Amino acid sequence: MRYVLFSTSVLLATLSGVVGAQVKHAQGDHPSPRSTDDHALIANALRAAPPSLSAGATVVGHDGRVVRKGTSDWVCMPDMPNVPNDSPMCLDASWRAFIDAWMNKRDPQVTRVGFGYMLQGDMPVSNNDPFATAPTPTNAWLADGVPHIMILLPDAALLDSLPTDPHNGGPWVMWKGTKYAHVMVPTTRREK
Repeated sequence: MRYVLFSTSVLLATLSGVVGAQVKHAQGDHPSPRSTDDHALIANALRAAPPSLSAGATVVGHDGRVVRKGTSDWVCMPDMPNVPNDSPMCLDASWRAFIDAWMNKRDPQVTRVGFGYMLQGDMPVSNNDPFATAPTPTNAWLADGVPHIMILLPDAALLDSLPTDPHNGGPWVMWKGTKYAHVMVPTTRREK
């Protein structure tokens, strides 16, 4: 559990810095993670995944603090207030290790299928450059992230047959051609 919490706090701090605050955080009718109220942080974080999964997840706050101890290996994190869009996430162990490798520019060691949920949407991100921090004419910037499920596969060759177009109406490969390639499956926004 110690590694999980360390990786999660590093994840929160680094994701916040990688994405930056190009646009003021959009207000919506979702529970505000800006609050220091643990109940608001938990409510926002748990909306990242289906209730059957998030019910047992540990919730970790922006500062790496365990806000709620869970009963499963899943870790949910609330939206980061300085990042545009409402983008809480729930990650399994494979995804937490993958994101740690990405943020530290190390080769990910994907040894099993991994799942991550962002059922409220995504933060602004490039579809083809894992380290882009702002839009450019060539980095396929996605400003309005759609709700999605993220899938890691241990055999990257399985990604070759999938498209890279996030607007095709179905699954696509993000960061194709890099060691951080993974499948994005669009879904509907989780309601309260």
